[in-house]
Amino acid sequence: MTAESQPLHIGTHAVVPPVILAPMAGITNAPFRTLCREFSGGKGLFVSEMITTRALVERDAKTMRLIHFDGVEKPRSIQLYGVDPATVGKAVRMIVDEDLADHIDLNFGCPVPKVTRKGGGSALPYKRHLLRAIVREAVAGAGELPVTMKMRKGIDDDHLTYLDAGRIAVQEGVRAIALHGRTAAQHYSGEADWSAIARLKEAVPEIPVLGNGDIWSADDALRMVRETGCDGVVVGRGCLGRPWLFGDLVAAFDAGATLGATGNAQAVSRAVPGAGGGPAWAALTKGPTGYAAPTLREVTRVMLRHAELLGQWLEDERRGVIDFRKHVAWYTKGFAVGSDMRKRLAIASSLEELAALMSDMDRDQAWPAGADGPRGRTSGRDRVVLPDGWLNDPYERAAVGAEAELSTSGG
Repeated sequence: MTAESQPLHIGTHAVVPPVILAPMAGITNAPFRTLCREFSGGKGLFVSEMITTRALVERDAKTMRLIHFDGVEKPRSIQLYGVDPATVGKAVRMIVDEDLADHIDLNFGCPVPKVTRKGGGSALPYKRHLLRAIVREAVAGAGELPVTMKMRKGIDDDHLTYLDAGRIAVQEGVRAIALHGRTAAQHYSGEADWSAIARLKEAVPEIPVLGNGDIWSADDALRMVRETGCDGVVVGRGCLGRPWLFGDLVAAFDAGATLGATGNAQAVSRAVPGAGGGPAWAALTKGPTGYAAPTLREVTRVMLRHAELLGQWLEDERRGVIDFRKHVAWYTKGFAVGSDMRKRLAIASSLEELAALMSDMDRDQAWPAGADGPRGRTSGRDRVVLPDGWLNDPYERAAVGAEAELSTSGG
């Protein structure tokens, strides 16, 4: 059995192939998870966007909507953000008592200033005792539910935390760890350090280690597994505007072979009804190694499906189309669409308007070379915004103030 074909076990859940959708605020809501899951044929694990423990315990209306899973989502996977052990424990027990999820992931990787300046996200693992206290409360409250965690290498190159955090996770009963091979200071710039993933795998052989960072294609995912020995991959920005990547990943891992850019494509016979309508996979041509590089016509069908799903989820077509606007640039990257058309798409407010605008495009365009590669945020920061004195002592028994417990979830 090759490394890339081995199943990933998270508690009692077998994730085959070992492919996970990364939690992304404002992105990995139920509609986007539906798209990715349709392309993967239900294979893989699809995690909710970030849920704040305080907001969950207080039953914030937006948060309660975000933790809703479709009946076909199994296992149901929630990512929690919290900085107070007691609040994290309450949130986890609420999830268990009310049967809200089947798997809990803890967020220790967020690099955004509004989180790190309060000591949360990727800043928190620097305080080893606080990290341990949070993880201990989560695992104790979860009972039989598996708890995993996602983190970065550290705050910056002078303050790396991932090896200590990995050992703490093992000692406290975490079932798997995902490592984004960047520091908080890097944000999303530069190249992810896959060698750090390999070092973490060597340091904590007791549990699965998942790799994250710079997976833009199925080829990248297989290469990460082979180069690092990691037990699975977590895909974030690589699927922005490319939800069909999960179909490619499933095909590549199932075959245990490198995915080519093209293949002996065979048309999927099922038509796509209505403006979007129907399963997402019905909008693209499928080949033996996954979804062949789609034409713009095929991409626009997926775009309409995505906008339609958002409208159904929000119970308001206009709000769904407005929420979809942020995805336009990702879907159309590399295609000769024109800045004026992108602007018009980004202010559309109905499915009919979106469809009409798309009909004016040259939709017979083949997949362009410029469509591959980085999407989403790429900026870096030389300095991470932290609480005063945060770096003075990593073993200080720090406590993070209540104001760091964000009152809302998601993006």
